[in-house]
Amino acid sequence: MKSPSRSKTQSRFTAKTADKHDLYQRSVQDADTEVAFIERVYKQLVGRAPKSLREDFCGTALLTATWVKRGAERRGIGIDLDPSVLAWGREHNVAPLADAAERVKLYCQDVRAKVPEKVDVVGAFNFSYWIFFTRDEMRDYFAHVRRGLGKDGVFILDAYGGWESQEPMLEERPIRGGFTYVWDQDSFDPITHRIKNYIHFHFKDGSKLERAFTYDWRYWTLPELTELLHEAGYSDVRVYWDTSDDDVHEAYKPRKKADNQPGWLAYITAR
Repeated sequence: MKSPSRSKTQSRFTAKTADKHDLYQRSVQDADTEVAFIERVYKQLVGRAPKSLREDFCGTALLTATWVKRGAERRGIGIDLDPSVLAWGREHNVAPLADAAERVKLYCQDVRAKVPEKVDVVGAFNFSYWIFFTRDEMRDYFAHVRRGLGKDGVFILDAYGGWESQEPMLEERPIRGGFTYVWDQDSFDPITHRIKNYIHFHFKDGSKLERAFTYDWRYWTLPELTELLHEAGYSDVRVYWDTSDDDVHEAYKPRKKADNQPGWLAYITAR
């Protein structure tokens, strides 16, 4: 989920000196808020605190590291296909955990490959699972996740939508430290729902880091996703909608109906 601008800054960023993974974490991720949501929802659904998390499409494993850091009994698993991104995450997010880093395992593999450990929570965030283009692929992935959940396990995903989400557009957001995050919705195919999005970073000195990240996805709707989760064997599927009255605070609660908005973010839980 998109996060407010960070309060901590380093030296001024430029296209030559900035690290795109650092920029991404500062402008897109808010791991503390996401972990707090996982904790709250899991306890509401199951009645106890979760101890283990698997982060599919983990990238730099910021969420996994934050999860482990917040509890001495916690363990975390991160899965991603890109060895260079995992290496960056090991250095910048896992290694600083010191002894707690022993409770983190990172796997460089397809998220549909077998993982020996079962967990309380599997998370697929930042819409990363939208890389699956067909119903069969998505259903198979959801079923694979279900097999990796332990007793009382919960699968948590996020999704976005609203009528502006299907329009080619640029959304700019200034981030503390001297750069601007640019979300570029480049194209949307109404027949296939194939979308192409980019993230750019622009800096105060006028330099730019264009197409730092590229996303080639299928745009999935909430009814499609919830139906596929049921088809994959989950019996309790809920949509958590932001019920807050402003754009600063978030208050995600389970809802069966909601008013459409120009742009919205939601969570889905499946048991």
